[in-house]
Amino acid sequence: APAYGFVPKQALAQYAATGCLSRTYYADGQHQLEQVLSLCGELDAEFIGKAAIFCRNRGYMKDMPALLCAVLSIKDREVFRAAFHRVIDNARMLRTFVQIMRSGAVGRKSLGTLPKRMIQDWLDRRSDEEIFKATVGNAPSLADIIKMVHPKPADQKREALYAYMIGRSANSELLPELTKAYERFIKEETTEVPQVPFQMLTAMQLSRNDWREIARKAPWQMTRMNLNTFARHGVFEDLETTDRIAARLKDPVQIARARVFPYQLMAAYQRVDQRVPVVVKEALQDALEIAINNVPSINAELYVCPDVSGSMSPAVSGHRKGATSLIRCIDVAALITAALLRKNPKARVLPFENEVVKIDINPRDSVMTNAAKLAGIGGGGTNCSAPLARLNKQKAKGDLVVFVSDNESWVDAGVGRGTAMLREWNTFKKRNPLARLVCIDIQPNRTTQAAEREDILNIGGFSDQVFEVMTTFAAGELSPEHWVALIDQVDLY
Repeated sequence: APAYGFVPKQALAQYAATGCLSRTYYADGQHQLEQVLSLCGELDAEFIGKAAIFCRNRGYMKDMPALLCAVLSIKDREVFRAAFHRVIDNARMLRTFVQIMRSGAVGRKSLGTLPKRMIQDWLDRRSDEEIFKATVGNAPSLADIIKMVHPKPADQKREALYAYMIGRSANSELLPELTKAYERFIKEETTEVPQVPFQMLTAMQLSRNDWREIARKAPWQMTRMNLNTFARHGVFEDLETTDRIAARLKDPVQIARARVFPYQLMAAYQRVDQRVPVVVKEALQDALEIAINNVPSINAELYVCPDVSGSMSPAVSGHRKGATSLIRCIDVAALITAALLRKNPKARVLPFENEVVKIDINPRDSVMTNAAKLAGIGGGGTNCSAPLARLNKQKAKGDLVVFVSDNESWVDAGVGRGTAMLREWNTFKKRNPLARLVCIDIQPNRTTQAAEREDILNIGGFSDQVFEVMTTFAAGELSPEHWVALIDQVDLY
């Protein structure tokens, strides 16, 4: 279907907000990578630097900010220097950055002098214990990176640690206490489980008590991701440990600190097997309700239109090797819809594919229940104009219409002035002159079904921030170029 192109700033802002460089229903990963690199060629380095910081801090993304940082390493040394530590803020981000640099994606296959210096600085800024704990992960591992950049150790302790990590002989007396504890444990000189990421221990023959000890001390994200592993190793046979895990999962402070997306909680809930106790599954539901707590009550007559067509069936993170999510686009659309309905129980829900689909949905049901009901529809082509056509036929009154889609409506190929969706919106506006339209675009596209203007907002991505932006817009307090405006506000230096 014909759709409206964004200017380069808006387009990069949308890609930055979704952070997705993976194959979607419409575009493969290479195409999106080329799009982002092409956009970077049209934009100044400062905006790219601000976009990298924005999408790392606000969107919690990994690939996109690392890619933008890699672009900056070639485009502008000063901006790269200013953005690096604010974007590459943990070991996983560092590995992603090095991976992108060495892939040749930004035009070179070596790291280069300045990136090497920044990585050396990254290592210098971290304690021995932090460096040791960061040895989890590969392709490249932290040891590989140390071999690439040849950091100069500040003292003998750090020299010993680097030697140990890259497999050279090291003075064991100078190693960090945590490394010594780890060595004692793997050599079976002690039964005390060291406080290291459990991936460092999984190759060993761990006892049931070891697993319980790991589960009792596990951070929030590790707990969420390993519930089936814990079940497999008998962790939940101990009631005290089970209660502790359930309490951790639904602790609002830890949920906030873990920067968890509601869709990750939905994935965890869908993934758990029969051996995980009901109390833990219920804790995941509680956690989801907490994670969507900032979904606003919108003081408006609200219509929510989730796309349930066939194009919504791919996984949200696409199909990048090792990264495919269980969560499909349709699950996210259903989740956003159910969350809006929970806080705005008078809202009308109009799921659509070629036509509007009839569904009986109860606002009092849990978000998980309603999301499952909506995600269960699935199939058919996409006709973004169908819900508005239905509302126009009913001569409906309303203040806010929210679409959740991948927004590439390939059925209603409008001819002449504007897409069919926009024509229907203009008709709706004649009856409701103050009404506003929000298009939440789950996958990044460079086009959208409705061009931005004062009454239309295009949102890319699905973080909690979406709800905050939407409410501000509904109240008439947001510029349509909101992503660009937010990115421009980032203080680079």
